[in-house]
Amino acid sequence: MICSEPEAVNIKLHWKLNAKRCLFLVMKKYPDKLAFSLGNISLLCVCFPDELRKLSWSGIPRQVRPIAWKLLSGYLPANAERRESVLQRKRQEYFGFIQQYYDSRNDEHHQDTYRQIHIDIPRMSPESLVLQPKVTEIFERILFIWAIRHPASGYVQGINDLVTPFFVVFVFEYIEEEVENFDVSSLQEEALRNIEADSFWCMSKLLDGIQDNYTFAQPGIQKKVKALEELVSRIDESVHRHMQQYEVEYLQFAFRWMNNLLMRELPLRCTIRLWDTYQAEPEGFSHFHLYVCAAFLVRWRKEILEERDFQGLMILLQNLPTMHWGNEEVSVLLAEAYRLKFAFADAPNHYKR
Repeated sequence: MICSEPEAVNIKLHWKLNAKRCLFLVMKKYPDKLAFSLGNISLLCVCFPDELRKLSWSGIPRQVRPIAWKLLSGYLPANAERRESVLQRKRQEYFGFIQQYYDSRNDEHHQDTYRQIHIDIPRMSPESLVLQPKVTEIFERILFIWAIRHPASGYVQGINDLVTPFFVVFVFEYIEEEVENFDVSSLQEEALRNIEADSFWCMSKLLDGIQDNYTFAQPGIQKKVKALEELVSRIDESVHRHMQQYEVEYLQFAFRWMNNLLMRELPLRCTIRLWDTYQAEPEGFSHFHLYVCAAFLVRWRKEILEERDFQGLMILLQNLPTMHWGNEEVSVLLAEAYRLKFAFADAPNHYKR
């Protein structure tokens, strides 16, 4: 379940109310297109990318999310007249890569990469989706082609998780029901090809902004975890000292938070909602994610301070109880992250005392 009905209604209402602000601009710019209604928000997305970012920060309605994500990620141009030709060209380009590279997965120097991808996919969630043979095939192709085209990093565990939100969102272009209970192989072949290519390109755009997370020794993650530690020491000294007292290193739990962008800590529905904001926020998957992680950690301060040994703290931090989280909890988390960013981001040496 992606979000509850009341939460979905609130997001739709937010979009419709804010759409009124730019409706008259659309009418002035496109006087021959007055037939659209406020419900047809995708036209607003295409006409006014800045408005799209503002609206998306607080969550995107499910029916608009596929086109919104493609625009926010930079995969599609805002120019509506170019959109269809770009889609067609990029989809053809991706399947050209498949023809060019995919047979090499059995070559000796690519076998280890393909084998690791093949091992990692069944460990992903939701299992009901990724264990479908058709989905496994698609994910294997996406990840292998990305690795071949990015030799500086190649495939690293964690990248596999980043396909899932894009794949699920783009499946929603073709179905009404929840994807976890849907047989993906029942989709028409053309739809599957479109979903696969679009997922590849949007994931690639995301990774372009955080590639130092996945190069040798993963320096980007090491740096972000250190920054998280310094930030938490400023915003909640009690939590920071408590973990120091019981010799909990931030790398022991927060490496995964950076490597998987909190996907292992949150239900998929929450990840998708989180990514609405990340794609609307400048450097959302890198810089803003740091503040989300800080807010996320401090959110559990009561539970953290109640633990009185290393083992208890590690069990808590690696199994935080978010199973029943929804849009409301994510919205609170994002608001706190934004407050932290506003308070610290522009200060000199803002992570350090």
